Amino acid sequence: MTNEVKSESTQPKVPQKEKKEKRSEKNQEKPMRWYNLRLIPIWLRIILVLALLIIAGAAGLMIGFGVIGNGEPLDALKQDTWQHMLDIINGKE
Repeated sequence: MTNEVKSESTQPKVPQKEKKEKRSEKNQEKPMRWYNLRLIPIWLRIILVLALLIIAGAAGLMIGFGVIGNGEPLDALKQDTWQHMLDIINGKE
């Protein structure tokens, strides 16, 4: 008799039919649909990454040339500066 009381006290009294009906009703009301919606298209992402790389490279050149090298930061972006560097590397100066 104690076994019957223990088994009844641990299991909740919920009819199984009600659970199944509720689950099936939920599935019938709202069918699951997956939508593939991208806020930013892939081609635009690629362009944004390339633009950010160019901006970061230019900022790094300006900081390196202007702050660390004690020159004018905007001189790092001039073609004459790069031509002078290439002449030094190639041994023309």
